[in-house]
Amino acid sequence: MSLSSTTRAALGGRLRAARGLLTGFAATSAAHLGAILTDSPGLQHATKPALMPLLAAHTLAGAERAPRLLAPALLLSAGGDILLQVGGDTAFLAGMGSFAAAHVCYVTMFVRRGALDDRRRTALVAAAYATAWAVMVTSLWPGLGDLRIPVAVYSLLLTSTAVTSARLGWRTGLGGALFLLSDTLIATQLAKWRELPGHEFWIMATYIAAQYLLASGTLAAHRQDDDAPDRGDRSDGAGEPGREPLAGQQPRPATA
Repeated sequence: MSLSSTTRAALGGRLRAARGLLTGFAATSAAHLGAILTDSPGLQHATKPALMPLLAAHTLAGAERAPRLLAPALLLSAGGDILLQVGGDTAFLAGMGSFAAAHVCYVTMFVRRGALDDRRRTALVAAAYATAWAVMVTSLWPGLGDLRIPVAVYSLLLTSTAVTSARLGWRTGLGGALFLLSDTLIATQLAKWRELPGHEFWIMATYIAAQYLLASGTLAAHRQDDDAPDRGDRSDGAGEPGREPLAGQQPRPATA
């Protein structure tokens, strides 16, 4: 069935808006990373709060029915970015809480899309990440002081995002891994470890890449589900009926 001219025009406008917002996100990311390399704190503070709202707006414009929890995850991350820029212990803990809420959104969204369906594969991925989490927390523990418990709890949520994101595809899986790496670099600062050359740059570069990969990978999986001829009997994160079984997963029998 062909689309009406009005529908085609609306679709074209939405796609142009999505491309424009993605270009804005890329340009703002480049400006922010350049500001870190050139030690321009004013530009850093101006660009960082805009990163995740631009990416969230892109996801909303780029999909007719984007998963409901994707934009909240990105906007909660934006809140965390802003609070971490404020400085001070209270703002830092509040920023960590905002990021923790973002990870709850991500994990919930991925689980709804079948992240735990293949129990054997999930167990293997979880075991690998649990080992990395235990090594990280044990190594950092002596230097974290009063932040030991908050960092340990937050890092569990972060690791849960990494585990559940791995099931949706390589983009989301890589995004979850890079998010874990980025926040691990922050944790080494908190523990007063020796910093890498360009430490702040790598924190933000891996963070920006992680969020983009999580968002774009989620949208790609969502579009693939929309294109599937039979989407099964499960409701996904956008409130739509189900999705196709993932690779290696047996379809569930229909129930009356």
